Amino acid sequence: MTVAVDLRGVSKRYPGGTVALDGVDLAVEPGEFVCLVGASGCGKSTLLNLVAGLDSATAGSIEVDGGRAAFMFQEPALFPWLKVGQNVEVPLKLRGVGRAERRARAAELLQTVRLGDVVDKRPHELSGGMRQRVALARTLAHDARVLLMDEPFAALDAMTRDALHDELERVWLERNLTVLFVTHNVSEAVRLGDRVILLASRPGRVIEEFEVEAPRPRRLDSPDVAALAGRVTERLKEEVRRHVH
Repeated sequence: MTVAVDLRGVSKRYPGGTVALDGVDLAVEPGEFVCLVGASGCGKSTLLNLVAGLDSATAGSIEVDGGRAAFMFQEPALFPWLKVGQNVEVPLKLRGVGRAERRARAAELLQTVRLGDVVDKRPHELSGGMRQRVALARTLAHDARVLLMDEPFAALDAMTRDALHDELERVWLERNLTVLFVTHNVSEAVRLGDRVILLASRPGRVIEEFEVEAPRPRRLDSPDVAALAGRVTERLKEEVRRHVH
C-alpha cells in the first residue's frame, strides 16, 4: 500500500544534547486525517518541521508523497501590503506561474474556502477566521497532496473554530488531501481526525494511537467525540504525571 507520509526511526537531537524526538515510527495513508497531541514540548511541531523539510532529522528516514508537503502555521502570516488574492498567488508566483493563470487559480482557491468576494481586500479588513481561511487557500496553492497544520485554529474563538473545522473537513474531503494536524485541543483532534496519535514528553515518542470511529460529520459536543476525548485526555494526564515525577 502506498503511504503518504512515512516516518521510520526518526530522531532529532539539538546541539547541547536535548533530544526532541526519539525513534518515531508513523505511517499516514493517502487521504487520511491524522492528529498529533501531547504535552507542551513533546516534539509535535518539531515533527511537522521535519516532515516539511524545514529541519533535518538526526536519525531515521522520512518520505512524503510527491516529495513535498504544504505547511499551514498558527498565525496566518499574510503580507499586509498585498491584497487577499495576491497573498494566495505567492506560492504560484514562486513557481513561475504566469500572471493570468495565477489570478484565475487564486480566485478559484478563494471560492474553495468560500471567500470569493474578498479577493481585492487587504488582510486587515478581514476577521481572524477569514484570515485563516485565506491562509488555507494560500497553502492549497502549493498543490501538494500532503497538508501539514500546526495549531492553525488555536488563536480563534470557539464559534469561529467550529466553523473552520467544517470548512477544513469539507476541503479535505473534496480534494482528497492527506492531513497531519498538530493541536493541544484533544476534543479538536477527535472532532477532525481519523486517528489521534499521542506523543510522550521529552523525548517525543508515539505511545498510543486512538482510532476515531464516530461517523462524520461530527460535533465537538457530541457524546461519541466527548467520550473518546475523555479517554485520550486521561492517557495524556498519565503521561504528564509520569514526566513530572
